[in-house]
Parts: sequence; C-alpha cells; structure tokens
Amino acid sequence: MGDSLKKEIFSWLKIAIIAFVIAFIFRHYFFYPTTVYGESMEPTFHNLDRVLISKISDIQRFDIIVFHAPDSNDYYIKRVIGLPGDTIEMKNDVLYVNGKATKESYLENSKKNTFGNFTKDFSLQEVTGQATVPKGSLFVLGDNRLRSNDSRIFGYVPVGDVVGEVNFQYYPIKDIGLLK
Repeated sequence: MGDSLKKEIFSWLKIAIIAFVIAFIFRHYFFYPTTVYGESMEPTFHNLDRVLISKISDIQRFDIIVFHAPDSNDYYIKRVIGLPGDTIEMKNDVLYVNGKATKESYLENSKKNTFGNFTKDFSLQEVTGQATVPKGSLFVLGDNRLRSNDSRIFGYVPVGDVVGEVNFQYYPIKDIGLLK
C-alpha cells in the first residue's frame, strides 16, 4: 500500500471514530430515540410510533416522559399530572390539581367518543394512600385512561427513574415534528 492510500484510510477512520464518539455522547447525555409500545398514550401516540427523548429537560406538569417501569424491566411513556407537593383529584371527568379545575385539551376528542366518564373518579389519597405527591416523585397518567397502567395502579414515579421528556416525533412521517 502506498503512503497516500494509508493516509486516506487513516483520514476516513478518524472521521468515523469522531462521528461515533459524537453520536455516543449525544445519545447518552442529550437525546435518545425510542419506540412507543402499546396503546396507553393514544391518541397522542400509537403503537410503534418513534420519538426522541431529551435527557436535559426540566420536567413540568403535562410533559410526556419516559421512565423505568416500576413493575417490569420495560420503559413506560406517560404524561406528568402531579409534581411534588401537588394534590390530584378526578371528579366527573374533571382533573383538579391543587383544588383547581384543570383543562386537559389533549383528551377532548377521546372524551367525546366515550360513554360515561373517560377517567374514573379518584383522589391521590384513594390510589396511593397519601394526600400529596411526595418530594422526588411524580404522578403520571396515560392519555388513554381506559387502557393505561399508570400511577393509579403502580403509584408514584421516582424522579430518578425518569429517562427524559419526549419532545419530538419522527415516525410516522405524517406526524413528524415537535410536540406541543
């Protein structure tokens, strides 16, 4: 092999290694692609939708997060409803956060297509045994309240179990874009 061919191969190898390191750093510390499995977040997400998770987001109420499932080795995707110190109650399909009725616009179409209440009445006290969301924890619900394994079943999600916030959908192509 000539010197110029060796230099060319070495140059391409350096580029490949640098690209791999950059991709590793971004995936490990900043963004992570994942696939949605199941129907618990319909109609927001459907089975096999693909999303990007931001690992550097400041989690707020109504953000959609991915976290380590407390009852399996899987990851769950759910919407944050309660933050530390919040009281949560559902009465007649109206969500009350800290005693104040809160609009869930992302559920409007689903509620129209349901006979009776879309979300069964509950309070934090009834489903968790505590009146407020504890420090370092989140209360999460799926958007498909009729078919979601969420905090009503498994309790609070420790903040340390959160992988990140879902903020971009890249598949299917018709739904590509930032989440609102």
